[in-house]
Amino acid sequence: MITRRTATRMADGRELIYFDDSEPYVSGGATRRLDDPRPLPDRFGPEPSLPEMRQDPLTGEWIPMASHRMNRTFLPAADSCPLCPARPGAAYSDGEVPDTDYDVVVFENRFPALLAPPDGTAGEAWSVDGDPLWPARTAAGRCEVVCFSAEHRASFADLSPRRARTIIEAWADRTTELSRLPGIRQVFAFENRGREIGVTLPHPHGQIYAFPFVTPRTRLMLDRAAEHRARTGRNLLRDVLDAERRAGTRVVLTSEHWTAYVPAAARWPVEVHLAPHRDVPDLPALDDAERDDLAAVYPELLRRLDRFFVTDDGAPIPLPYIAGWHQAVVGEGRELGRLHLQVFSVLRAPGKLKYLAGVESGMGAWISDTTPERIAARLQEVGR
Repeated sequence: MITRRTATRMADGRELIYFDDSEPYVSGGATRRLDDPRPLPDRFGPEPSLPEMRQDPLTGEWIPMASHRMNRTFLPAADSCPLCPARPGAAYSDGEVPDTDYDVVVFENRFPALLAPPDGTAGEAWSVDGDPLWPARTAAGRCEVVCFSAEHRASFADLSPRRARTIIEAWADRTTELSRLPGIRQVFAFENRGREIGVTLPHPHGQIYAFPFVTPRTRLMLDRAAEHRARTGRNLLRDVLDAERRAGTRVVLTSEHWTAYVPAAARWPVEVHLAPHRDVPDLPALDDAERDDLAAVYPELLRRLDRFFVTDDGAPIPLPYIAGWHQAVVGEGRELGRLHLQVFSVLRAPGKLKYLAGVESGMGAWISDTTPERIAARLQEVGR
């Protein structure tokens, strides 16, 4: 599949990239609007105010602190959504995309939790209150927004395989580019969908975070994978996929190159993992056949999830979810990773959310409200 990539800059210096799969843009017969007429100030200004991160001495976790995010846009009306394309003939004011249409577009977040200094370095390091017990650093990563469609009321499940394929190309492109930035240790592409999840912009979009540290969940997974490798000589995620396919009871969808399954120790009310059959570390490592297959399998999985719950009269309830790509880290520990997608929801029944209990929030001791087999049985049922 041919996708045209066109990069430009916004008025405040942020990067914006169009990924086109439609004519006349994909062949180069026309170009999206590349100028940004907004009178935006430089995002850094004469004295840059950068987000910082502090290390918790009790867990070793890094905690980014970005106070400027307190005033970010919250649930705007459809006619003022900053992720929609500019309206033809209207004065371009606060929207993020200067053109009146697009296929897929990626741009730097205006309210990032992670932001590298303007010189592109990893930034400064210091100690809070001058005490070495509390190390602190510039949160020198990068946060990007990926708009899946120009249509405000669309969803990923609605997309054609061609458009889903373009998004896969964008994810792979950004994973490659962001992994090359100084100090980046992990790239995480994800989508939050639904007000119940805490989505502030309902336009169909996802995000990509390039972290300057390995996230806590990934660190735990790497430790377990390292133990498994030392004990067996094998890749833990490979063995998990093989075991799920052998058992078959929790497999909900399979294709030539991909298998979706409910993990045997699923913790969320609805949770599915989607993994490639071939061992690959990340999205850029997928070949064309695997990407084509994914562009058909992933939307089908999301459509099944949207039928998981129904109203009293049988109408499907769109599922609020978080979908995130687990990819191999950058640098040390990369050989232990294996690409897979995790999709989960906080909805445990129509109109009822799973709120974390005290032992879950306070101690990280999870209690499931269902069983993986029940989740899998429902997803198998709605796929018939």
